Amino acid sequence: MTSLLSPEIVSAASLTERCDSCGAAARLELALTSGGTLAFCGHHANKHAEGLLSVANKVTVEEGFEWAGQPQSA
Repeated sequence: MTSLLSPEIVSAASLTERCDSCGAAARLELALTSGGTLAFCGHHANKHAEGLLSVANKVTVEEGFEWAGQPQSA
């Protein structure tokens, strides 16, 4: 089941987690709608941006990281 609402997207000065895919420093953390969390490095966060938006309840993006899934401000 996918979320019909966009997840809350917030920024943080820095993240301390490691990427769940490759172990690099995380640039993005997700709180999943199904419960639990995931963390991704910049490469994996951008590679899977569209899919991550559909399963996230909240997205925390490290300041300075340009995530492909983040709406551009006007």
